[in-house]
Amino acid sequence: MINIPILLDRLCYRFPSMLVDAITEHDEGRRLVAVKNLTVNEEFFQGHFPGAPLMPAVLMIESLSQVAAVLLLHRNEGPANSRIYLRGIDDAKFRRQVVPGDRLRLEVSLGRRRATLARAYAAAFVGDQLVAEAELLLGVVPDRTEIHQTAIVHPRAQIGEGTTVGPHVTIGPNVRIGANCRIGASAVIDGWTEIGDDTEIYPFASIGLIPQDLKFRGEETHLVIGRRNIFREFVTINRGTRGGGGVTAIGDRNVFMAYVHVAHDCHVGNDTIFGPHATLGGHVAVEDFANISAGSAVHQFCRVGQHAFIGGYSVVTKDALPFARTVGSRPARIFGANTIGLMRRGFAPDVVGKLKRSFRYLLQSKLNTTRALQQSQQDRSLSCPEVQYVIDFIGTSQRGVILRRATRKAEEVLADE
Repeated sequence: MINIPILLDRLCYRFPSMLVDAITEHDEGRRLVAVKNLTVNEEFFQGHFPGAPLMPAVLMIESLSQVAAVLLLHRNEGPANSRIYLRGIDDAKFRRQVVPGDRLRLEVSLGRRRATLARAYAAAFVGDQLVAEAELLLGVVPDRTEIHQTAIVHPRAQIGEGTTVGPHVTIGPNVRIGANCRIGASAVIDGWTEIGDDTEIYPFASIGLIPQDLKFRGEETHLVIGRRNIFREFVTINRGTRGGGGVTAIGDRNVFMAYVHVAHDCHVGNDTIFGPHATLGGHVAVEDFANISAGSAVHQFCRVGQHAFIGGYSVVTKDALPFARTVGSRPARIFGANTIGLMRRGFAPDVVGKLKRSFRYLLQSKLNTTRALQQSQQDRSLSCPEVQYVIDFIGTSQRGVILRRATRKAEEVLADE
């Protein structure tokens, strides 16, 4: 049998506008008795009626319905997680007015029930006097959403169907979580945060909290996360700042391994992978299919191009070229095309070859960057969208692009690893 304090806690969670103060008796699956102490401070007394306050009959029915719903939900043969709604009222009778100072005793007994319907006989008393009674018809709708009883979920938060919220999770009032998500134990999700369907958030992750920017003054800013992302243990994702556009955005199907940090106003594309402890400073853009390995850090306002590979424990202080391997710490160096990654992604061998030859112009010729880009554009044998994208990426860079070539010794060390 569920004890009375736990039962009341669950009632408070399911009905934020509570019309029940305490549960005094519980016979599982059969009968439930609760009380409501009516004071003159109740909101409904203020205008119903002026000079002669009384409890509206519809709210007495609401009180009885709340008690009936809890009785129906918390029984051994009941559905594990369902929503209850009031479908009909029969033979309702109201025998006297209920006024401030009354202690309303609510008694509900379950009658006949089926999988999706149940009848409950409900009566309200003040002392020994019957003040209202009715037969309630309740609808039962299976709900695949599971929220652990120790989780703290604000009543205004929106949780999609099929989502599981684990123990001790905290979810704020402006959070919107899609369908079929999994939120691990002790995770915190707050702020104006939207999370797409099928996303997994592991224990102790911190999603949507305020940015670590001293200019932030508590303004409304947002975090928007797409579908099928994975946030492993202790990942931290901050929402945006007003000065940076107000939005941190993450696309679909990204993997953030343990302890990854994504700062304010970052924009992450689709299908990226972040190794453990990878860190993005504010205003960083990471394009589709990029791979940022363990321990690497990307400086504020930098870009990481699509299909880029950033080696472990690198420090990226300028834009990292798309389709290339960038490895090293102050200065990071280019190790040519990300050949293995591109082949795994299904790039045709001739496209990979063109990218390799275009990088030779940039990294191995004696041409400066401007002449090397011109040569790549004029060489018709290199014509393909991927090479053109590299040229455009360099041409639109605001911080400059990492073009320092790897030394032979560094290449040997990387090969050994």
